[in-house]
Order: sequence, then C-alpha cells, then structure tokens
Amino acid sequence: MKNKKTEENILLSVVNASYRYSDADSDDYALKDVSFVFEAGKLYAIKGRSGSGKTTLLSLISGLARCTEGSIIFNGKDLKNINLDRYRNSDIGIVFQSYNLLPFMTTLENIILSMDVNGGKFKNKKEKALELMEKVGLKKDYANRKVLRLSGGEQQRVAIARSLSYNPQMIIADEPTGNLDKQTETEILNIFKDLAHKENKCVIIVTHSNNVCNMVDKVYELKSQTKKK
Repeated sequence: MKNKKTEENILLSVVNASYRYSDADSDDYALKDVSFVFEAGKLYAIKGRSGSGKTTLLSLISGLARCTEGSIIFNGKDLKNINLDRYRNSDIGIVFQSYNLLPFMTTLENIILSMDVNGGKFKNKKEKALELMEKVGLKKDYANRKVLRLSGGEQQRVAIARSLSYNPQMIIADEPTGNLDKQTETEILNIFKDLAHKENKCVIIVTHSNNVCNMVDKVYELKSQTKKK
C-alpha cells in the first residue's frame, strides 16, 4: 500500500508515455513507455544520452506535444483534458539553457513582461519583481541594467525570477547550467533546491551534469531509443 502522504504530494505523473512523430515508422519512437512520478517539494534530475528523449519528454510535460500513447497527469488531471495555455501561463515555469531573455530590455522589464503575459493581477509589479530578484540573489542595482550586460549566471538568475513571476507549482529547467562554470552551476542549483525544499515547488531539471545529479533528491534516467529491425 502506498504512503498516503506521498500520494497527496504527487503533482505530476508520467504514465506509460510514448511519442512517435507523425511521419515516423510505426516502431520508431522518440520516447517509449516512460513512467515517472514527481512530488511537490522535491528536486529532480532527468538524464540520458542524446537521442534518449529528454527534449521530447519536456515537450510532453509542458503540453507542447501530446502523447502518442499513455498520459501526463498534472494535479490529477490529464493534460489532454485541460486548457494548456492556462497551464503553461499559471501552473508551470520554464527555464532554458539559453535564458531566452529579451537582451535589450532591463532585468526588471524582462520579469514584468512575464507578469503582463500571464495576465495576473499584481498590486505593484515593480515591487514584486524586486522581491523575485532578491530571491534569486540579484541586487537591486541590477534592476535597470540591460540583460545583455549581465554574465551568464546573472542572466540565468533573471530567467529563474521570470519563471517565478506568476508563482507556478512546478519549474521545468532544460539544461539550465549547461553554459555555466561549476561554481555558478552550484549557486543556481541551490536556488532550485530552495524553491523545492522551502517553497514546496516541484523542480525538474534535464541535465548532462554529474554535479546536478549529485545535488538533487532523485535522478531519473532515460535510455536511448533504438529502432526495431
């Protein structure tokens, strides 16, 4: 019998998920029969070689692609049956390796833009953005600095702050430390760890880094997909 408390903490379930491109052979899968469980309050790593389906799995979890077979269940609801725009704009935050910031906007403008896109109501957007900057270790005097002038680690902090602007339950990070040195990588990981352990968020990191895998609560590994002969 499963622990009741554990069941209550489950935020996301990947249930026998498979994905095949529409123009692929019937036995040629980008992802095949994957089942993982993710809980609130925990930090996860997903690792695997190129071609193992990491990017495909992220697309399925974020609702950008739909399972060919199986299901992705978020908060007890199949992604096939919910409003995916609302899900992406409210329930999950996404952090990219390449940051995906608008380089000629300031730190503050990038974070506030995310609030505007989300459509949420904020009493004071600037004050909220400054709070998020502090949370990820950015000083206030970075607020009006163009992100093009920031280091890679600083830009990633802005990207994390932006992903938190609408207080999502889950953070998905795609190789978020891939462009960073080891010390900065550890600093960024400590931010993710605090989000999971102190704010009860579910944080999922796709990575090749052993340092990342050594710092998370649980590592899931995807095996490379081989086409049947």
